[in-house]
Formats: sequence, structure tokens, C-alpha cells
Amino acid sequence: MTQPNPHPQPRVLARVPISVRWRDMDAMGHVNNAKYVSYLEEARVRWMNTVPGVSMSDRIAPVVAATNVNYRAPIVWPNDIVVELFVERVGNSSVTIGHRILDQKDESVLYSDGNVVVVWMDTRTGRSAPLPEAIRAAVAA
Repeated sequence: MTQPNPHPQPRVLARVPISVRWRDMDAMGHVNNAKYVSYLEEARVRWMNTVPGVSMSDRIAPVVAATNVNYRAPIVWPNDIVVELFVERVGNSSVTIGHRILDQKDESVLYSDGNVVVVWMDTRTGRSAPLPEAIRAAVAA
């Protein structure tokens, strides 16, 4: 009898390929830690742009409330990576999006993992707002 997996793989929202650029490097000869956050942002924006009924210029807009990045291995140039995004938690006005940065050619190489809490806010009031139904549907699908 097969036992249920105690660590099931989360449903992937998006897999975004990104090419590492020379300018991403730092004096240590690997990608600067701040660029990892830029890669994650790029992947989130590309994913959100695919969600029907969502516009980054809506009055109710996403903002990052918290970022957690675990650096597992250095990324060097030249290289191509893939950023995986998945849902960890859905709240009333927020989504916790897990992420992994992998080597595109050998996905057993994990460069980074962690999560980002994204809160939707009313751009006029600066207060949190209910999660848009389009986002709720996209993360539940």
C-alpha cells in the first residue's frame, strides 16, 4: 500500500525562465544577492500579467509586505535560470507566494528558495483591500 507523501509538491503557479546578465554579477564573481530579489519580482510580475482580469495599474494593487530569501548556491554567469512560483497561503488581502530559483539545464541545482507575502492595497487610502477575485481564482485553480 502506498503511503501519502508527507511533503507533497505544491502546485506551480508559474515557471519563468530568466537569462543571467553580465551586469548581475558582483566583485565576488557571482550574481549579487539583490539580483535574486529582482529575479523573483520579474517572475511575479510576469505571472500576474497572465491572470485574466488583473492589471498592475488597478486601484487595488499588490505590494510586497515581506520577503524571505534563502541563498543555497551561487549563480554564476553565463547561465539561465528558472523561477518557480507556488502558493503557500491565501489570506483575506494577501497571498504568500513560495519561490525557488533553479538551474534551467539541471533543475536538481537549487540556487534559492523562500517566500514573499504580497498584500493588495487600495492605492488611494494606503490600506489593505480584499484579495481581488481574479487573483483568488488564479491561486485556487
